[in-house]
Amino acid sequence: MTMLADEPVYKVLLKMSLPMMISFFIQAMYNIVDSMFVARICEDALTAVSLAFPMQQIVTAIAVGTSVGVSAVWARCMGQGDRARASEAIRTMTAISLMFSLVFIVLGAFASGPIFYHQTGDGEIAAMGTVYLRINWILSAGAIFGKYYERLLVSAGRATLAMVSMLFGAIFNLIFDPLLIFGLGPFPVMGIAGAAYATVGGQILAAAVSLIFNIKYNGAVKKDLFRISFKKSSAAAILRVGLPSIITMGLSSVTGFFINQILLLYSTTATAVYGIWMKLQNFCFMPAFGLNNGMVPILAYNYGNRHMDRVKKTVNISVYGITALMTLLTVIFELIPGTVLGMFNAGEYMREIGAAALRFCVLSLPFGAASLILSTAMQALDHSVFSFVINLLRQCILLIGCFWLISKFIPGQQFIWAAVPAAEIVTFVIAVILNAKFKKDLEIS
Repeated sequence: MTMLADEPVYKVLLKMSLPMMISFFIQAMYNIVDSMFVARICEDALTAVSLAFPMQQIVTAIAVGTSVGVSAVWARCMGQGDRARASEAIRTMTAISLMFSLVFIVLGAFASGPIFYHQTGDGEIAAMGTVYLRINWILSAGAIFGKYYERLLVSAGRATLAMVSMLFGAIFNLIFDPLLIFGLGPFPVMGIAGAAYATVGGQILAAAVSLIFNIKYNGAVKKDLFRISFKKSSAAAILRVGLPSIITMGLSSVTGFFINQILLLYSTTATAVYGIWMKLQNFCFMPAFGLNNGMVPILAYNYGNRHMDRVKKTVNISVYGITALMTLLTVIFELIPGTVLGMFNAGEYMREIGAAALRFCVLSLPFGAASLILSTAMQALDHSVFSFVINLLRQCILLIGCFWLISKFIPGQQFIWAAVPAAEIVTFVIAVILNAKFKKDLEIS
């Protein structure tokens, strides 16, 4: 722990953040690879995957939130020397993971079709989307247990092993996407179903590898991983920590669903373009997510020891560093929107509206990343209400509001994309105002 207090802040940030950045980049590759290969089936298939993305994010939100919860509870109990409660947390988390896996089996079997046919009247898109979502939901246990086992490795100081397990899954997805979609070699042509099977197959493999790593290298949990029990107190503790993350990530699903409904009023191609942007944004934000994970323990430790100069320096380096990186990415993507769209096999009409869309949307990257860092800093330093306000505005209220207002009052499809930078800029201004109040509360000049 002396590293957190004594080493130069930028060095500690790099050590703490880099493995997580790589892990998040690997995770982001799942959706990008899927969309790139699916786009080569047809544009309707890409639209179907884009409409399914918010529904897939519900699984991710629950998996990430509960895994964050159990890792925090387990680590705290181990730190207190209470191995009995630590064991209870692991056994209860296994039960929770099984329960959510069963819930998504039911949803996949019975809700996938109604959800898609409610979103679009295009029967072909709805049929393809139903197949894709059904497979992802019914076989979601790989994603749910994968996040759980990977987080246990991180909590035990084995972040590199967590990264390796995710890499196994990503490589599987990359290899089997074209094999299953197009029926290469001994495999039958499966189309969009092949993309779904490649995704869940990668998730299941990553979960299996991370389970093996826990058994081999994380002796504190291996005896409890195959024992199932449900303790209300442990479940409550896990969800109390994990629920904010579930809500925050769940907002993205709600937002994506409503924005897709607005864009469908223009064209199904607009929805496909928005799907490309969401995956591109997710990929670009991976450094920010990794920086967040590395920043939190540094802030918490130094705040606890009242080393406020290191707290201030950590926040400043993080904000300025991520803003500079996102500005560079903005310049790059402003110059090559056609190249990005070409990766997704864009036709002439998609290129026409997509180039303008991406040029508008990428303007949001520096503002969005800075708001994300400020929000995380506030959460780590006992200002979780401020953090929740920023996330609610950024991921839901302002974004949906800007899309709705522009669609109602400004004619022309090319202007609807201004909603993305507009929402991020307004959020950033509010985040700066709240940051000033937050620093005053902490007596940071």
